[in-house]
Amino acid sequence: MLTLTQALYDRIVEHARQDHPDEACGVVAGPAGTGRPERFIPMLNAARSPTFYEFDSKDLLKLYREMDDRDEEPVIVYHSHTATGAYPSRTDVTYANEPGAHYVLVSTADTDGLGEFQFRSYRIVEGVITEEEVQVVEAY
Repeated sequence: MLTLTQALYDRIVEHARQDHPDEACGVVAGPAGTGRPERFIPMLNAARSPTFYEFDSKDLLKLYREMDDRDEEPVIVYHSHTATGAYPSRTDVTYANEPGAHYVLVSTADTDGLGEFQFRSYRIVEGVITEEEVQVVEAY
């Protein structure tokens, strides 16, 4: 199960809406070994595409060095889908290289008739996608 604060949830959704119609992407880092998402890090979609996201390699290297210096790890890797539901694509699965991370997808398309976005979380390990419950709390 992914547990995150309402503030982090809101920031991820806001970033997805803000970058629409392009896919948004980013990371939420947390103290190494805790699994607790704390530091919101929106990233630039270097692809600037409505159907694909890509972290800029220089930005990603800088992020990983910064997380290493702060004894953090990526707890959430998020991105948005702008025209499809919040389910990992084959490309998303191919790029999922953090087996300990929660992969959050936010759909900014109303694909299910339930509203303008979906917020879902998955574990993706060795190509296997497992959806997990999302719990939003006021504070940890």
